[in-house]
Amino acid sequence: MKLRALFIVGILSMDALCIAAAPKKYTGVITDDMCSGDHKDMGGTDAAKCTIECVKSMHAKYALKSGSKTWVLSDQKTPEQYAGKKVIVTGTANGNQLQVASIAPAH
Repeated sequence: MKLRALFIVGILSMDALCIAAAPKKYTGVITDDMCSGDHKDMGGTDAAKCTIECVKSMHAKYALKSGSKTWVLSDQKTPEQYAGKKVIVTGTANGNQLQVASIAPAH
């Protein structure tokens, strides 16, 4: 009886972990974690140019800004082509990190 109960608890726990880790879609703008979407301090530089420059020269990380929330992206190569643009990122959030499964332009 105890073994059966432990088995059921184990299966339910595994189901809960799988549900929690299911990827979701996040819509926002590709920016960097230094500016977090506010590029005024870069002297009027446009968002795409500022983002790419901060990542390359200032060791910033590509990030997704959606409303007041900013997530650092696990993929640091693909976002460059979308810098300053609205995108849909499919992935799993963990705190301020977003494990990226895919990035596509938002229409």
